[in-house]
Amino acid sequence: MNIEMKVSVTVDRSETLLAPVGLSTPAATCLGVEVDGADVARVTCAALRQDALILTPRAERVMLHYGFDTGHTPYPDAMFAPHDSRFTRAHPDLAAEAQKIVSDGGVEAMVAHVTSMFDYGHTDDRFYDTADAMPQLCDMTTGSCVDINAYLVAGLRAVGVEAGYVAGYFIPEGRRDHTTDMHCWVATREGERVRHWDIAHHLKMGRRDIRAVLNPKLGVRVAMSHSMGWTLPGVPFADFKLLCEPVWFNDAVWDQADCTFTLAGYDALDAAQNALAHA
Repeated sequence: MNIEMKVSVTVDRSETLLAPVGLSTPAATCLGVEVDGADVARVTCAALRQDALILTPRAERVMLHYGFDTGHTPYPDAMFAPHDSRFTRAHPDLAAEAQKIVSDGGVEAMVAHVTSMFDYGHTDDRFYDTADAMPQLCDMTTGSCVDINAYLVAGLRAVGVEAGYVAGYFIPEGRRDHTTDMHCWVATREGERVRHWDIAHHLKMGRRDIRAVLNPKLGVRVAMSHSMGWTLPGVPFADFKLLCEPVWFNDAVWDQADCTFTLAGYDALDAAQNALAHA
């Protein structure tokens, strides 16, 4: 193991924690996760063919140690497989629009169109919060990386493009050993060709000419999970959006945990992701 992502959770309540198990990517293979300070139950989301951890704290701090080695591991097929979720199901109007855009210009045209519909930002009310399917946008909308990528994945999948949503952490080159919160990005697979798209980072850099590149900003990213629309045994929230940072839950509570995120092995991961970009 030459890369470690450590997530430290402050135990400030009596609920149960939910956390991801880590995800292998073409740049880094996840060797597993070790947990200190909690009893652990591993559960499976059948629709996504992906595990998660239910943690019962027994200390004032819970530590999750994710180990990675550099090396090529393909994304799992389940990451690209459509499943029925309101976060990835396209409204017929969005599906029809995406069909025309992709037919005329391919994946690049759909990425450009989605970029043209968003300004980057965080809002309390998201445009899809009460929708049963991802609605079509007709006006400029403020959205985070989560919102932008959900829209892109729903549109691409509606026309048969293999598109996967990846959640994890981005560690900027200026920090190298820590970050403050989660990030997400999109991978598309066309035959043997896998490309990465990060509209949000381009927008934060003041750019709308989106390139298929893993790290448009200098830094590295560590993948924790894939896909939207989780349902897990033992978790009383069906079809919840995503899993990246640990969250507290009980029958009535769903709340982000107070965490710190640190990385060891920045240079090794940076070299592996640069090699992937130039492969």
